[in-house]
Amino acid sequence: MPHTVPTYTADQVRAAEAPLLAAGVPLMRRAARALAAVIAERDPKRMLVIAGSGDNGGDALFAAAELASGGTAIDVLRTSDRAHEEGFAAAMNAGAREVELDLLEPAGYDLVLDGILGIGARGALRGRARNAVQALLPHHPRVIAVDIPSGLDPDTGDTDGTVLAAETTVTFGAVKAGLATGDGPRLAGRLVLVDLGLTLADPVGSASVHAIR
Repeated sequence: MPHTVPTYTADQVRAAEAPLLAAGVPLMRRAARALAAVIAERDPKRMLVIAGSGDNGGDALFAAAELASGGTAIDVLRTSDRAHEEGFAAAMNAGAREVELDLLEPAGYDLVLDGILGIGARGALRGRARNAVQALLPHHPRVIAVDIPSGLDPDTGDTDGTVLAAETTVTFGAVKAGLATGDGPRLAGRLVLVDLGLTLADPVGSASVHAIR
């Protein structure tokens, strides 16, 4: 049964995360475990993980490591040379393989994990990230977005149009306002909220989530 929950701005969420991160709470590992569990329910046989340089890329890569160790065939496409090093190493050690954009076979995947950009990024996708999304768009892949579809403004739901529409968005800590406004509802699909124990006040709106983990 859907749950109605409050929504918050990106700045509010980052401020709520800060004291937990300062205390050494492993938020990324918690997020990645929950993300992997949601993906496992869909039982993908071959999955593409698109990983950017930030925390969303780390979440995606640690989730990929867990799934690869369980037998899922996983390819990792990095959109930046600065992808999360520990997460990337964990994914490779678990059996994932790295692929390059010019050798990508978009039709060969039954699920794509969008871990390109997070709530700290604003504006349109650029460079390798944009090229990867444009290569995938004509194939209408099944997509799970990590926290927020990459290229969607986390506060307003605005986008320049180059965004992979997600079947499900697994969002961490709180629902970002942009998932419930503008293009957010159309691009985010079903929302799954992962509770990270954040303390938040003064919501800016509300949203319906499919599940709370």
